[in-house]
Amino acid sequence: MKKNTKKIVFATWIGITVNVMLTILKGIGGFLSGSKALIADAIHSASDIISSVIVLFGVRIANKPPDEEHPYGHGKAENIASNIIALILIVVGIEMSISSFKVFLGDMPKAPTRIALIILIISVIMKELLFQYKYYVGKKYNSAALISDAWHHRSDSLSSIAALLGVSAAMLSDTLQLPLLVYGDAVAGILVSIIVIKVGYDLVKESSTIMLEKVLTKDETKKYIETIHSIEGVLVIDQLYARTHGSYIIIDIKVAVDPSISVKAGHDIAKKLKQTLMAEHKEVADVLVHLNPYFD
Repeated sequence: MKKNTKKIVFATWIGITVNVMLTILKGIGGFLSGSKALIADAIHSASDIISSVIVLFGVRIANKPPDEEHPYGHGKAENIASNIIALILIVVGIEMSISSFKVFLGDMPKAPTRIALIILIISVIMKELLFQYKYYVGKKYNSAALISDAWHHRSDSLSSIAALLGVSAAMLSDTLQLPLLVYGDAVAGILVSIIVIKVGYDLVKESSTIMLEKVLTKDETKKYIETIHSIEGVLVIDQLYARTHGSYIIIDIKVAVDPSISVKAGHDIAKKLKQTLMAEHKEVADVLVHLNPYFD
C-alpha cells in the first residue's frame, strides 16, 4: 500500500473511531436528557460513520493498479465515493430541516437537562479537530473523498453548535420567562440544515467536474510548461492538455522537435519528457507525447 494511501486510511479510521464514540454518547445522552436535538445529532454522527466507510471503499478501489479494462487506473473511484458522501449530506440536511420544522407543528417541547450541553460541547470540539486533521491530510495527498469526509465533519460540528444554541435557549426559557426561546433549537436546526445541503451541493459539483475530466487552466499548467521547456530537444509546445483523473493528472502534449533527427532520438526526447514530468510532479499519472517536426 502506498504511503499516501496509508495516511488517508489511517485518518479515516480515526474518524470512524471518534464517530462511533460520539454516536453512542449522543444517543445515550439524548435519551437521558430528553433532548430531541441531541438524538438528531447522534443520527448525523452515525451518517459520518457511513461516509467514512465509503471513503475506505473508494480509496481501496482507487489504488488498484491499472488493468486491461481500466488502463488509466481506478482514480475516479474516490470521486464516486465523494459524490455518495455529498448526497448523504444533502439527504441528512433535508431530514434535519423537516425534523426541525415539525417542532413548530406539535406541542411546546420541554427543555432538556444539562448533560445535553456537556455532550454537545465535547462534540463540537472533537468534530472541528477531525475536520482540521482530515482536511489537512486530504489536501496534502490530493484525496477528494477524504476532503469530502472532512466537510461532513464540519457540517456535523455546525449541527452540534445549532443543537447547543437550541438546548441553551430552551434551558434559559424558564429562567428568563421567555417560553418562545424553547423553539430556538428548531430555528437553528433549519439554518444549519441549509448550510449542510449547500456543502453537499458544492461537493457534488466539484466531484462531478473532476469525473468529467475537466481540463486544467493555463495558470494551473504553468508548472508543467516550465518543466517541458527544460527538456533538451523540445523546441516548441504545439498543444498541451492536462486533465483530471480522480486525484491524478493525465497530460496530453504535442511538441515540435528538429525534423532532421532520427526516430530513436525523437523517442528519447519523448521518453525523457514523460519521465521528467512524472518525477517532478507526483500528481501526474501518465503523459501522452506526440512529436511534430519543427519548421520556421
